[in-house]
Amino acid sequence: MLFATPAYAQSVGGSGGLASFVPLILIFAIMYFLLIRPQQKKVKQHQAMVAALRKGDQVVTGGGVIGKVTKVGSDNEVEIEIATGVKIKVIQSTIQTVLNKTEPAK
Repeated sequence: MLFATPAYAQSVGGSGGLASFVPLILIFAIMYFLLIRPQQKKVKQHQAMVAALRKGDQVVTGGGVIGKVTKVGSDNEVEIEIATGVKIKVIQSTIQTVLNKTEPAK
């Protein structure tokens, strides 16, 4: 009785095919709800913020430059005044946050 019989060895490791995929499916579901979904939500909020930019908004770029929007271009460019008479052009998607929103014209 030193060795196990072949029939006994096969029955010990033979779990169902679907049961082995359940942990994998659970891990993917947890990853989706904890990582992927919040990231997608954050991207949508950023896109909405960038789309709502208008002249007079005070913004912060990804590089940390604070300025006031002077012109919103149609080709994804925004002109920002960072000092009196000093204007730079940046890509809309590089704008991190909007500090002060201007009131819409009546």
